[in-house]
Amino acid sequence: MLYPLKFKPVLKSRIWGGDRLVKAGKKLPAKCASSAGTIGESWEISGVEGDLSVVANGFLKSNNLEEITEVYMGDLVGEKVYDTYGLEFPVLVKLIDARDVLSVQVHPGDELARERHGSRGKTEMWYVADCEPGAYLYVGFNRPVTREQYLQAVAEGTLTDLLMRYEVRKGDAYYIPAGTVHAIGPGLLIAEIQETSDVTYRISDWGRLDKDGKPRELHTAEAADAIDFGPAGTYFRSASAAPGTVKEVVSTPFFTVNTVEVDGTMCRDYAALDSFVVYICTEGALRVETEGGSEAVAALESLLLPAETDEATVSGKGTLLEVYMG
Repeated sequence: MLYPLKFKPVLKSRIWGGDRLVKAGKKLPAKCASSAGTIGESWEISGVEGDLSVVANGFLKSNNLEEITEVYMGDLVGEKVYDTYGLEFPVLVKLIDARDVLSVQVHPGDELARERHGSRGKTEMWYVADCEPGAYLYVGFNRPVTREQYLQAVAEGTLTDLLMRYEVRKGDAYYIPAGTVHAIGPGLLIAEIQETSDVTYRISDWGRLDKDGKPRELHTAEAADAIDFGPAGTYFRSASAAPGTVKEVVSTPFFTVNTVEVDGTMCRDYAALDSFVVYICTEGALRVETEGGSEAVAALESLLLPAETDEATVSGKGTLLEVYMG
């Protein structure tokens, strides 16, 4: 019987990153010690080639996600998930520490990403785990915009005038379909759930220079082909759940995400769910017990429950994001 799996986080130094993830206990390899103040991302569970997550607990320790999927197949990820995605784990789970503003960017959808990069597209969801006063982000256009108007605004440096700016609070959530122009502002700690893809088109980088004193590469023309210029979507999602309850945040063809507010003991029934379940603890300290074993999960830690798990009992006090397919 498989058990709740923990993985070694893959930390990424970013020009806009900070030190909150390292201070929260994410272990940085000694050779990367000089990057401790610029860690922008912790890839918690990843099936991206070259950055495959490695198991950190139990008898599967030191095996990567692709290796254990090859052995356990549907028992690990779900029969339909395995039939659709094979050895590729279908979601990428990240924590993002934005000390500075990120670039204005867009991600292609599945068809364009497959055609250009042999990759999946990148639809994603953000959950604000914490934020500084006045924190903001940009998601989508604030008015109908044509391709020509977009290109003109980029050329004139006025693109943000066309974008919807959201003042954010802890516990807010945003759904960002592929093709949506967006940017994460400074002072935000975000849990991100996305399709397994690392394709990003950078449109504007605020005139910022890289470590070599050169502007980072922009992809204005590529982005124009990826942007959805149709009517604006509804990006904000209410994610607040009452103690002891579960609230659906998004349900999409790519993933479903719920918030689970634990205060005491809760039982989650997965017997009819043909999918793995990912828990991302955004606050508090919890213990998860299944038929296969028991594991603690604290704030800014993640856990993978295999698809063969029929029931999980979660105890303690804290907030979980619950992610699964279908």
